[in-house]
Amino acid sequence: MRRRRVPAALLLPLALPFALLLTACGGNSSASTSTDTDGKGSLTLDVGDQKGGSEAILRAAGELDDLDYKIKWSTFTSGPPLLEAVNAEAVDIGGVGNTPPVFAAGAGSKIKVVAAFHGTSKGDALLVPNDSELTEPEQLKGRSIAVAQGSSAHYQLVASLEAAGLSLSDVDVKYLQPADALAAFTSGKVDAWAVWDPYTSQILQAKQGRVLTTGDGITNGLAFQVAAPAALRDKEKTAAIKDYLERLRRATAWVYDHQEEWAKVWAKDTGLPYEVALASVKQTNSTRISVAVDKPLIASEQEIADTFTELKLIPKKVDFADFVDTRFNGDLPPSTTSARGEE
Repeated sequence: MRRRRVPAALLLPLALPFALLLTACGGNSSASTSTDTDGKGSLTLDVGDQKGGSEAILRAAGELDDLDYKIKWSTFTSGPPLLEAVNAEAVDIGGVGNTPPVFAAGAGSKIKVVAAFHGTSKGDALLVPNDSELTEPEQLKGRSIAVAQGSSAHYQLVASLEAAGLSLSDVDVKYLQPADALAAFTSGKVDAWAVWDPYTSQILQAKQGRVLTTGDGITNGLAFQVAAPAALRDKEKTAAIKDYLERLRRATAWVYDHQEEWAKVWAKDTGLPYEVALASVKQTNSTRISVAVDKPLIASEQEIADTFTELKLIPKKVDFADFVDTRFNGDLPPSTTSARGEE
């Protein structure tokens, strides 16, 4: 397998709030709750969300005011079931990380990536306990590593191992969702944990582990808004999606200049301690910028798809270009534009 570099997602042990433990970039859990945001007009946009996600940031930035449509929010525990809902037309649009769309595409789901956000990958990390003898990724051979299957961390693990001259077959992969992975990591049942922020910040703030390596310079740091093709064929819903994306882009930019304010909102919404939320915001959330869904982005995601196809974790060849819609790009910068803090 050739090396892939793609261009530029103070607690006691086991104390991370249950709601956040279920909120992941990958997994098999489904929708939990629904709320509504009132607006003018009769149109309702069904939006899939994750805890502490789009609704929270839009509300904090004041971007849910003066809507010309209503929003029905459905909260999902992870990216894959959210995309299942998009495929089933149960929601019109929702936000996920860089890997769930690849697995959805591999399953033949009816989805379209309509917007992208580029941030640093420094919060995507391979963590080891403080007393671990491991100091270099090359030393992971034969070691046990926890990761959520189909998550952004799954690809980060593959890419980090490859950069170290290793492959998945060289390590003992334990496919565990965050709640189980956290328990395994803090009890010493696995040698390492491949995970994303805020879990990375939680472990570091609690001084329960250290970073062996990150996805910085290895993974693409992308997150997406994914829409149902049926919604995109509806003129009124397309107009609402355009407005929704513009609001979400402004809210994402708002975080950079309001990091402490957003950390307080995020902590309250998720149950995270403020210190953990702020560390994650500074390291990851405030770095995100809105970028175009363009050819380099498609090529980057195609590499992820090809990797999992080669590993036989996706059953067939995926042409990722078939799963994007570029009509909402406007004058956004290219996807290879540096994330905030990386200039």
